[in-house]
Amino acid sequence: MPGAEPRTFRSMFISDVHLGSKAAKAEFLIDFLRHHDADIIYLVGDIVDGWRLRRNWHWPQSHNDVVQKLLRKARKGASITYIAGNHDEFARQFQGVHFGGIVVADRVIHETADGKRFLVIHGDQFDTVVHNARWLAYLGDYAYDAAMLVNRVVTRLRQVLGLPYWSFSSWAKVNVKKAVNFIGSFQTMLTEEARRSHVDGVICGHIHHAAIESYEDVQYINTGDWVESCTAVVEHFDGQMEILHWSHVLPEAPVGSEVLVPIDIVAIKGRAVQAA
Repeated sequence: MPGAEPRTFRSMFISDVHLGSKAAKAEFLIDFLRHHDADIIYLVGDIVDGWRLRRNWHWPQSHNDVVQKLLRKARKGASITYIAGNHDEFARQFQGVHFGGIVVADRVIHETADGKRFLVIHGDQFDTVVHNARWLAYLGDYAYDAAMLVNRVVTRLRQVLGLPYWSFSSWAKVNVKKAVNFIGSFQTMLTEEARRSHVDGVICGHIHHAAIESYEDVQYINTGDWVESCTAVVEHFDGQMEILHWSHVLPEAPVGSEVLVPIDIVAIKGRAVQAA
């Protein structure tokens, strides 16, 4: 789609990029940002992976390019808010501070074009493992690294066989009983927090599982991630919320190479979800 004007939305929500980790699909995000724009952009936590950077410094040019792309959007007039997460919790000490036009916050309220109010928060505050058993969270992080290694092996094999991209870790989340129960519990806690905050819904990240769902009077939206699924949530100018996918490997691609395909796949549309 060379030379094409980017699609523009009222707002855009991106989380869990994990810059600084080898699993981050920075090139996919750069391509997505090249083809999509928004007046308001929320970076909903874990944009930078401080945990992994402390263990092993990894910062290729593509990761720097993501940062420069976002700063360029801010210079061009986009309102960008960086919500701190658990992997980039160092940012929480800078709440209210502006960096190159990007303001840091712990949580904010976003009002959509149709008047709905959403709590925007990373969500780690409601993960009991992260909050109460730090050592177990770090252990889980190592296990996640192992799952992503399996992902890379599976991806290479599927490329050899001419098959499209498939995520082992994403499959496990929706098929392993404990993972399903954790996601359900997480969603319940976030929707309860939305009710306590007297808003219509919550937009979060953290668990790398994109979703738009209604829980009675509250709408739950999760942005997904840019490690496994490569998803973002966008708000259209009428207030409709939508999940976009941007992760594809062409079957005919040379082994070991990933080809970016600038085609939006609408996974779940806001209009398909019962309004809160």
